Amino acid sequence: MATLHLLGTGAAFSDAARTTTMLAVSGPASTVVIDCGGDVVRWLLAHELDLDRIEALVVTHEHADHVSGFPLMMERLWLAGRRRPLDVYGIAPAVEQVRRLHDAFDTSEWPGYPEVRYHEVPLEEGAPVFRSDDWEITATPGCHAVPVTGLRIVDLHGGGSVAYSADTEPCSTIEHLAAGADVLVHEATGSGPGHTGVLDAAQIASRAGVRHLRLVHIAPNGDLEGAVIEARRVFADITIGADGDILPF
Repeated sequence: MATLHLLGTGAAFSDAARTTTMLAVSGPASTVVIDCGGDVVRWLLAHELDLDRIEALVVTHEHADHVSGFPLMMERLWLAGRRRPLDVYGIAPAVEQVRRLHDAFDTSEWPGYPEVRYHEVPLEEGAPVFRSDDWEITATPGCHAVPVTGLRIVDLHGGGSVAYSADTEPCSTIEHLAAGADVLVHEATGSGPGHTGVLDAAQIASRAGVRHLRLVHIAPNGDLEGAVIEARRVFADITIGADGDILPF
C-alpha cells in the first residue's frame, strides 16, 4: 500500500507548529516529493524516508512557500551522498523559478553533485506529469494569483489515489481532478481571492465523491475547529492536517 506523508501543512505564514505545505508519497520502489518551500529534507528524514529513493520533485507553482527550499534540498541530498540525477516537474513558471533559485548558487566545484533535470508540464486539464513503476501523476490548473496546478497521484500497485488542490480558490477543474479520490488534500487558508475556506473545501469534497478530506495550507487565523464542525454537515470525513501526518491510501 502507498503512503501519503504530510511533511508540512502551513500557509505562507502559519503558527510555530507548522512549516510550509509540502507532501510526499512513498511506495515499494520510490518516493515523490511535492513542493519544497521549507527544509524538506529535514521532514523526509523525520518520516524515515530514504533520500536516495526520491524519484522526483513536483512543484505546483512559483510562490516562495512552495519552491524556495530547493537549493537547500539539493545541497542536503548531495551531502547525504546522493549522486544520481533528480527530475523536477512542473508548469513553466514554477520550473523556471526553481531553476533560478538553484542557479543562484555555484555548485560547479562540488564533486559528484547530482544533475537536475527539468521537465515542463502543460498547463491543461489532465496533463501528464510522469509515470513510473509506482506512480501515475497528472496535473490540472487551479485558480490562484499565479498559474498553478493541482495533482492527482495514483498508486499503480494498489490502485489508491490522492488528489492535491495546491493553492486555489474553489475551482471546478480541481473538483474534476479529485473525482472519486481516496484522499483529497485541499488547502483551507480561508475564503478570498486565490484561496479556499473550510466549508468550500467540504463542498468540493462532497461533489467530487472523495472518501476523505485532509485540510492543509493552514493560516493562524479564525476558528478553524468551529469551521470544521460546521463543514461536517456537508462532508463528514474531514481532518485538519498536521505536520507529520501519515495516511495510507
